[in-house]
Amino acid sequence: MAGYKILIVEDDEAIAQTEQAHLEKWGYEVHCVTDFREILRDVVKFQPDLILMDVKLPYYNGFYWCAEIRKFTKIPIVFVSSADDDMNIVMAMDMGGDDFIAKPFTLPVLTAKINAMLRRSYSFQGQVNILEHNGVRLNLSDGVVSRGEASAALTRNELRILQLLMEHAGEMVARDTIMMQLWESESFIDDNTLTVNVARIRKKLKDIGADGYIITKKGIGYLV
Repeated sequence: MAGYKILIVEDDEAIAQTEQAHLEKWGYEVHCVTDFREILRDVVKFQPDLILMDVKLPYYNGFYWCAEIRKFTKIPIVFVSSADDDMNIVMAMDMGGDDFIAKPFTLPVLTAKINAMLRRSYSFQGQVNILEHNGVRLNLSDGVVSRGEASAALTRNELRILQLLMEHAGEMVARDTIMMQLWESESFIDDNTLTVNVARIRKKLKDIGADGYIITKKGIGYLV
């Protein structure tokens, strides 16, 4: 999901910097709000693709700012808060939020939530239909992987796994991250199912002349 811009609205500077450093490793462009009286100014100036919004903020809370942002844009807004009771979650959605992450959370979960939200919001709007790496082309519209004149059709889960690996070509993608993102897209798979899916993708890649395209780091993850 490299290339997307994320605005972090988080009062705890240490948390904001940790999130920023982690997301930048994934290729995101990240900006952290520092003046909590001028959040709208940062939204307009930075033009983010997604906003991470804490509920508890100085001056006005995240619900207020979400409602203000919704007056002029439909940018996906993901709330983060330690106050994860039903009332706050319902309020977040009612004010125009798109998702809610309870604190404390792990960075892989945060990344998975953001990736899933960006896919739902932008992937099917024609921004990126073809991924290509080392001679292998993946058509996201019809789920077909090809190399030269040879091609093979992928299942939904196979497509999502290969898409994730190709979006992070050259980077190790952890097994937990892959499973989390599939879970977020309502494909509930376990560790064994992931192994089977990767084996099937490898077989199809071999059939089109791309044997060895997916590299395994045992017990860690995969990369292309």
